[in-house]
Amino acid sequence: MKLRNYKVDKWLLITVLLFCLISVFTIGSAQELIGVSDLMKRQVIWYLIGFGLIILIMKIKNDFFIKYSWIFYIVSLVLLGLLLIFGSKVNGARCWFSIPGIGTFQPSEFVKIILILTLASMINKFNDKYPNPSCFEEFIFIFKVLIVVMIPSILTFLQPDTGVVLIYLLITFVMLFISGIRYRWFVIAFVILGVAIGSVVFIYFYSQDLFIKVFGTSFFLRVDRLLDWSNSSGYQLENGLAAIGSGGLLGYGLNNTPIYFPEPQTDFIFAVYASNFGFVGSLFLLSLIAFFDIKLVCLAIKTNNNINKYIISGIIGMLIYQQVQNIGMTIGLLPITGITLPFISYGGSSLLSYMLMLGFIFNISNEVIRDKNK
Repeated sequence: MKLRNYKVDKWLLITVLLFCLISVFTIGSAQELIGVSDLMKRQVIWYLIGFGLIILIMKIKNDFFIKYSWIFYIVSLVLLGLLLIFGSKVNGARCWFSIPGIGTFQPSEFVKIILILTLASMINKFNDKYPNPSCFEEFIFIFKVLIVVMIPSILTFLQPDTGVVLIYLLITFVMLFISGIRYRWFVIAFVILGVAIGSVVFIYFYSQDLFIKVFGTSFFLRVDRLLDWSNSSGYQLENGLAAIGSGGLLGYGLNNTPIYFPEPQTDFIFAVYASNFGFVGSLFLLSLIAFFDIKLVCLAIKTNNNINKYIISGIIGMLIYQQVQNIGMTIGLLPITGITLPFISYGGSSLLSYMLMLGFIFNISNEVIRDKNK
């Protein structure tokens, strides 16, 4: 399939178009649930802007963004810093800039992409410079990577937005794993992480007053929320599960979600979809998501460009985590962390960030198809 002078993987494009239709119609049902009339129209506009961004990125090429990834990285840090001062406060968090006449802008959604590009550039340069690195050289490299990742992680954590911080760390883990460094570093990382998490949990249960004194009230409430998910309690989760479970085989149909629950257009979009289209519709969406992820894995295998492999691996790690986390929390298997479902949930910043990533993916796909046809 040709997009002007570019070749695009038709199955990737068809899958994205199906995501678009599912998103728009499900958000239409969600807006009926919460009594807001223009969410569906806004999502259509965001998708149209997103497709325009894809075309723009395919014209500019990935090399431009990789070349200037450090400039984008610095700009992203400035935005995250300004957010703590000038960001709009919603439910106790400063995660968004309020733009009159447009809506809100969430910088952390785009930081994920910038972090992928920056890490891909770092990994590629390291592997070119050290074909057979020593343990010390790898240690220095990992230390530099951690610094690059921890700065936006700390700024995002202060908003506070723990869910996005987890995404930053997962992106880093997957890309380092693909980079070819020695696996012993991952064993060491898991041991350190296990000790750190164990210590935090121990202090939480041993002395909550000490925990609050050391880590602060905000972090205490976030840990409390994470540890309390297993009892499957809470108005949002209970009503979401009731909506999913009552959908039956084929669901209630569009605009017929039987019960209200908070954030149906974002965090709990899967509950709206499942109640509308039932088990069959849910199985179709899950299959579509799995197909899309597998296509990305196949693309990473086919490309001969190492930096492209690193970019795709970061994107795959991010998408799979968000897909599993969002659907898992909706059905009560994972803690509720406010992670949206990629390409399906409502949101300008989040959707545009995914469409930007698609632009990079289509560029890589274009290279693979052209190399194959030579």
